[in-house]
Amino acid sequence: MKKNQGIIATLILVVLVLVALWVKKYKDKSSTLNEEAKNFKVEDTTSITKIILSDKRGNVVTLEKIKNTWKVNNKYIARNDAIQTLLYTIKMVEVKYPVPKSMRAGVLRTMAGFATKVQIYSENTLIKQYYVGHNTQDYEGTYMLLTNIDEDKNYDEPFICHIPGFTGFLTVRYFTNEQDWRSRLVINVTPPELNYVEYQNFEKPDSSFKIDIVNTNNMIVYDGKNRPIKSDMLKVKQYLAYLQNLNANTILTHTSKKLVDSIAHIRPFAVLNLSYKNPQQIKSYSFYYKPSTPDINSKYGKDYVYDPDHLFVRYPSIETNETETALIQYYVFGKIFQNYSYFLK
Repeated sequence: MKKNQGIIATLILVVLVLVALWVKKYKDKSSTLNEEAKNFKVEDTTSITKIILSDKRGNVVTLEKIKNTWKVNNKYIARNDAIQTLLYTIKMVEVKYPVPKSMRAGVLRTMAGFATKVQIYSENTLIKQYYVGHNTQDYEGTYMLLTNIDEDKNYDEPFICHIPGFTGFLTVRYFTNEQDWRSRLVINVTPPELNYVEYQNFEKPDSSFKIDIVNTNNMIVYDGKNRPIKSDMLKVKQYLAYLQNLNANTILTHTSKKLVDSIAHIRPFAVLNLSYKNPQQIKSYSFYYKPSTPDINSKYGKDYVYDPDHLFVRYPSIETNETETALIQYYVFGKIFQNYSYFLK
């Protein structure tokens, strides 16, 4: 009898040990899965070569690093500021806290209709995939859901994510409008690239000028009547430095067709011609006044005919052969609208 009791006790002990091991293994596995479901960040963003953003409206933006230059849908050069912000977000995003169980179903339903899918590649390998949803009611968190790439399915639990030290939501950093990702660079040139710079002022032709660039230390300035003038070389070099990193506010070509067509049919007040050495070509930039509005006049308390802050430009695209139209600021471009007397000693 005692022998049987001993056997039973041993069996019970073995069963209890097995149950304990199973529970521990399950908890460890559950804990591991929970930690993996929180791992949204990619710490080594230098290894990222492609990011695909797609929304529920059918918009898809592919950002790809080609020879150290990020391009949009293999058509346009990407805005460097937007790329750097996105890469910083990818590197720094963390879980703020889990979504309460009572809210999960509702959050997942909303995300199913509105979330942006984010796919991150290193070379041709998908290294991270997640969905960026709507913001929390306090606008200080963003609902996100990670994908288990190995099993090709989403984790069950969404999280509220943020960037430590940043107050705000992250949805706006994962935008899917192709045009918004485009570089807004209009002019970016240095003297060694050019044969000459010619500024034509159609309202005041005598104010026009031309800078003939023999080399970086030998430049000849001509007035509006094509006569050489005694110029201050420091002022000439300063003017040429103005032709670097000039960016537009908004590219209008594909978003405001009626406005773009109307601008194309009026005469510009000035044209800037840049003659390039390699390849040999002339690029022309036409500038147009932007009519003022009652709101602008009310703001300044004056009856302006033209907007005192903004104007339009038509220019050759840096990526394609088409002519672009953009809204620009006098604050950025105004320094190139000089008179030949600017260069006099």
